[in-house]
Parts: sequence; C-alpha cells; structure tokens
Amino acid sequence: MALTLHGTVSDNVVALDRKTATPLIINGDMAIAQRSTNETGLTSTAYSTVDRFETVISGAGTWTESQSTDVPTGQGFFSSLKKDCTTANGSLASSSVKVVTYSFEGQDLQVLKKGTSSAESITVSFWVKSAKTGTYILELFDYDNTRQISQAYTISSANTWEKKVLSFAGDTTGTLDNDNGQSFALFFWLAGGSNFTSGTLNTSWASNTSANRAVGQVNLADSTSNDFYITGVQLEVGTFDANSIPPFQFEDIGTSLARCQRYFIKQEVGGGATADDDYSLNAFGAQFPTTMRANPTVTVTNPSFTGHHAQGPTGTFQLSTQGVGWYWDGSNYRSIGSRVYVTYSADSEL
Repeated sequence: MALTLHGTVSDNVVALDRKTATPLIINGDMAIAQRSTNETGLTSTAYSTVDRFETVISGAGTWTESQSTDVPTGQGFFSSLKKDCTTANGSLASSSVKVVTYSFEGQDLQVLKKGTSSAESITVSFWVKSAKTGTYILELFDYDNTRQISQAYTISSANTWEKKVLSFAGDTTGTLDNDNGQSFALFFWLAGGSNFTSGTLNTSWASNTSANRAVGQVNLADSTSNDFYITGVQLEVGTFDANSIPPFQFEDIGTSLARCQRYFIKQEVGGGATADDDYSLNAFGAQFPTTMRANPTVTVTNPSFTGHHAQGPTGTFQLSTQGVGWYWDGSNYRSIGSRVYVTYSADSEL
C-alpha cells in the first residue's frame, strides 16, 4: 500500500491528514528506556521506565513497571510498556487513581486548530493486552483550558493483543498555547475511585468535571494476577477506523532517542584535570546531545576520580537548555592530571 503525506484517500493510497509525517507521539513503540528497563515497588507518580510515558498512581496498589519484549506478532514492534500489579487494592478510596499519561507541548499540536471553527478531529490508535477484560477509558485532556473528552474501549480477550482505534471530535472551544508548556495529554485509565467514576462518561468536549472522566473503568489494581501491556501508540489528525488508520510510523533508534532527550537525558561524562593544592577550584561541563525543552533539573550520581580522589562535584555553576557545568573543591591533594567522572540525569519533562 502506497503512503503519501498529503492529498486524498484513493484506492491504494492512505493520506496522512497532517502537515508532517513525523510521529506526533514520541517513542510510541516503547523502544527507548533511558531511566531503567525494570522498576519495582511503585506506589507514586513517576516516569519510571520507557521514555515519555508517565504513570500517575495514588492509593491504587503497588506495581512493577518494565520495558517488555512481549509484543503483538508480526507488527514490527520489539518492546511494550508492561504494568504488573504486585500488591492489590480491591477497595479504592474515592481519590484513588492509576493512569498512564503522555503529555504534549502546545506548540507541537497547533495542527489540531483547537479552539477554532476548523478544529480537527483526532484519532488515537494503540495495541493493548491485559489479563483483566472489561471496559477501559482513554481520555484527552486540555490543560490550557481545563477541558476534556473520554471514550470507552473494551479488552475482550484475556492475555491477547488487541488493536484499538478511537476517534474524537475536534474541539472548537479553547486554543492551545503556542509554547513549550504542557498543553495536552492522553490518559490511559487503569483504575479510578469514585471521584473520577461516579458521574456520566463525558464523550463530548466540555469543561472538566472529575466525576465524568473515567466512568465504567475496571479496577486493574484489584488482583495481583492483573497486568497491562501497551505499545504502538499513535495520534493522527482526522477520523480513521481500523481499516483506514495509517500504519504506525517507526523511527530509527537515533532519531527516537534524540526526540526523547529533549525531555530527559542520562549520560556519563568526564573531564577536568585537577590541581594538587588545597584551595583550587576545578570545573568541567557537559553539552547536551540536543536542546532540551527547558532548563532541566540535573541530578549527579556515581561521581569518581582517577588518581587520588575525594568528594565529587560540589555545585552546579551553569545550567541551560544546551548543557551543564560543575565545579568541585580542589583540596585533599588530588594529583595533577586526575580526572572527574559523573553520571548525570537532566530532567525537563512536562
């Protein structure tokens, strides 16, 4: 089947109804996991394993999250995001929640023309698998205008990969800010207390009413037998069904990593010959491999020195979207020519 970037749908052509073929969702195939490939004992909100997908947890059990090799057969995927319930909660409090989220910068979704009379419809497609069948909720949330829309889908067969294609109407109210802030998100609901499930599911764009966000959602936290896998997440502009949705757009690993590093970087760097007097200050820096979304929060782990060594870097003297620099006290008689090494992470997530 031929694939074009513009035009109309004809017999053997699928047209992508947006101005660029670059996937709007980064790492939708779950191939990049800079932080970790497996994290246990998760009970609170965090980016834990695969890049760009955050889990919101509060009062909904304990979980292990991993980058899994369990994927739908014959679709070209090699990784999925797996959630495994390790401590159950069958009686959720009203405020309990467990959601997998993906957030967008407003400037990346101007193609949606949201808040105008020409607002575009949106289609989200993904592969999903779970031991627990039943009703699940996918929600689109507009942070700039506190608006949302939800749609239910069904996992019909336990432990079986199923492809879901969900289309949402365009929203003619509330434009998205054209900047690098968090404007829009997908919420893949896995569990929710009555604060989020006691109303009527809001299937049309409206101002947020919490009780209408996830009505009908199963409680995936109710058994340690429960798990949840997802991969192949894509967002397309326009209305599509299972027959017309464009194929998932795979990116090469270098491109995908670079796009993820706009939001999070983890690297080991080294540099800076030290002096051997008690009072000198020494410095070195790291240039980020790509420009980050905003000035990041930088954490240093595993500082070490060649030659005589003592403490690691004692402070950050420069920080921008381009790079970071550190200094350390040159006391404790390190030998001339020794070098400092650190593993750092730079976090600029939405």
